[in-house]
Amino acid sequence: MSSNAESMPEWPTAGHVPAAELARRQGVRPVISVDDLARPDLFESDDELDDFLADLYASRRAGAA
Repeated sequence: MSSNAESMPEWPTAGHVPAAELARRQGVRPVISVDDLARPDLFESDDELDDFLADLYASRRAGAA
């Protein structure tokens, strides 16, 4: 019996850069608070937000059927 690990191809590691190093290079910082993710001006109006949510809920219901 073989495992998936045995059947996976060998990937070159010469160009591999760990995720932590990529984050450091790009200046990415950890999220300290969910407030850091807030974007109050994401939608231009309440109507635009309502349309988005209606579409989101409809697509979820369609996927569940």
